[in-house]
Amino acid sequence: MPPEQKAKYVGITLEKAYRLEQLINEFFEITRFNLQTIVLNKEKINLLFMLQQMADEFYPMLTPQGKQISVNVPDGLTLWGDADKLARVFNNILKNAIAYSDENSVIDISAGQQDKNIVITFMNQGNPIPQAKLDTIFEKFYRLDSARSTNTGGAGLGLAIAQEIVTAHNGTISVESNPENTTFTVKLPS
Repeated sequence: MPPEQKAKYVGITLEKAYRLEQLINEFFEITRFNLQTIVLNKEKINLLFMLQQMADEFYPMLTPQGKQISVNVPDGLTLWGDADKLARVFNNILKNAIAYSDENSVIDISAGQQDKNIVITFMNQGNPIPQAKLDTIFEKFYRLDSARSTNTGGAGLGLAIAQEIVTAHNGTISVESNPENTTFTVKLPS
């Protein structure tokens, strides 16, 4: 077999091994959440700083498609929660927003105080989620588009894990979708 062909097949094998590792990690994660109460290490979180940092981390994924993230959070807005676990929630929502948003569009992250809650919204423009599927989007192993390649889509655990973490914080996570935009809303006690 020519060296180029060997290199190609070794590359494919390595990609599949990484993908398998990712799936195994996701399965362990959801099993861990199902078998025990999530232990929260709560601290005071500067929400603007956290969300801005996350937006910056996604820059390499956004640029090739001309996408941007706009963070609209009042300076000084703080949240009492587990920073690592909430980062996982916001990360999972953002990954979906990026994957399903139109090219050259802006993903808007906003947050504010409403009564005794902090409300964080993630809004993107793209194909709407069909009404019939809105109820099932947080279920384990659910993927909106089963035709998405395994390179771009996960095992369908991201939003299920996000919901588990938000629920552990005594909060709620919901989604609304129409032809103009899709909005994920996370409400957490302040």
